[in-house]
Amino acid sequence: MSTTTCRWGILGAAFIARKNWQAIREAGNATLVALASRDLDRAQAFIDECQSQVPHPNVPQAMDSYQALLARTDIDAVYIPLPTGIRKEWVIRAAQAGKHVLVEKPVGCELNDVAEMVAACEKHGVQFMDGVMFMHGRRLKHLREVLANDVGHIRHIATQFSFLSDTEFQRTNIRAHGALEPLGCLGDLGWYCLRFTLWVMEEATPVQVTGRMHAETQQNADAPPVPLAFSGTLTFASGASASFYCSFTAAHAQWAIVSGDKALLQVSDFVLPFSGNQTQYALTRSTFALDICQANMHAGRETVALDEPSNNAPGAQEANLFQHFSALVLSGQTDPSWAQISLLTQRVLDACLLSAHEGSRVVSL
Repeated sequence: MSTTTCRWGILGAAFIARKNWQAIREAGNATLVALASRDLDRAQAFIDECQSQVPHPNVPQAMDSYQALLARTDIDAVYIPLPTGIRKEWVIRAAQAGKHVLVEKPVGCELNDVAEMVAACEKHGVQFMDGVMFMHGRRLKHLREVLANDVGHIRHIATQFSFLSDTEFQRTNIRAHGALEPLGCLGDLGWYCLRFTLWVMEEATPVQVTGRMHAETQQNADAPPVPLAFSGTLTFASGASASFYCSFTAAHAQWAIVSGDKALLQVSDFVLPFSGNQTQYALTRSTFALDICQANMHAGRETVALDEPSNNAPGAQEANLFQHFSALVLSGQTDPSWAQISLLTQRVLDACLLSAHEGSRVVSL
C-alpha cells in the first residue's frame, strides 16, 4: 500500500458514483484505480463519460467482475454503491479480501445485515463507514459549537428530505423496487433525517419511536411494497423529541430545524449544500412585546455564512469524506465509531418501519 495515497476501486456504476468520481480526485490523498460493473461496456461508458468532464490523471480501468476487482493487489479501499438488496454479500467479500469499505446508505435491509457487515470488517481489520457526506462538512463541525453555545437545551428536532418523482420513477426506478431497495424513501431519504437527528443528540438512542406510511408502491407481486412517503417521531430520555418526513411525492426539500430554550437553528440544505462557495445556517431569537393594543413579534433572525464549497470541490463535504476515509486507511488504524453510528441509524430506522407496519404503535428501544 502507498503511504501517501489510498488506492480506490468502485463496485457498480450507480448514479451516485458519478458524484464520488470527482470527490475521490479532489480528496488529495486518494486515487481511483478501477471501476467494475457486470457489463464491461457499461463500466467503460461510465468511465469515458466521467473522464470527459472530470479527468483523473491516470484513467481508471473498466472491469466486468466485482470479484476480480477485489482480488487486485493495487486497491486498498472500495466504494460500494450497489443496491441495498444485494450489498451485504459484496461488503463481506470486500472485507474478506482485506479491502476497507465505504458503503452507500441505507447500509442494509435490516439491522442484522448491518451487524454482519460490521462484524466482517472488524474480523478482517478493515475500516467500515457509510456514505453520509454531510457528516464530513465544515458546517456540521461548526454547528456542534452553535448547538452548545447558542441553541441551549434541545427541545425538538424537525427534518424533511423529499423530492418529487413521477409515475415512471415509481414504476421503474430502482429506489421503488421492493427486492433491490425495500426501504424506499425511508432508506434513501429518511436515513439522512435520522442521522442528522442522532448527530444533534450526540448519538443518544431514542427511548421510543413511531412511524407512519403515507404512500407506497409495489412494482411487482413478488416484491414487498416500498414506502413512497413516510413520517416518524422519536422521543429521547432527556425529554427532547424529533419528527421527520421523507417522500418521493413532495417538492424538493432538505431542511432541518433544531429548537432549543435559547434559539432556533435552521438549515435549509442540510443534506446537499446549495451550489456555491459558501454554506449557511440561521439562528432565530424572536422576541415578543405587547404594547397596549399592539402585539409585536420581532424576528431576531441572523444568517451566518461559512466559506465552504459545494459540488465536490476541494474542501466540499464529498471530497472531505474520501479524504477522511483515506487518512484512516493510510494511518493503519480503524475507527469503530463510524460503524456504531451506522448500526444505530439502522436500528432506529427499523423500529420506525416496524411501527408503521403495526398501525403506528409506539416502539420502545
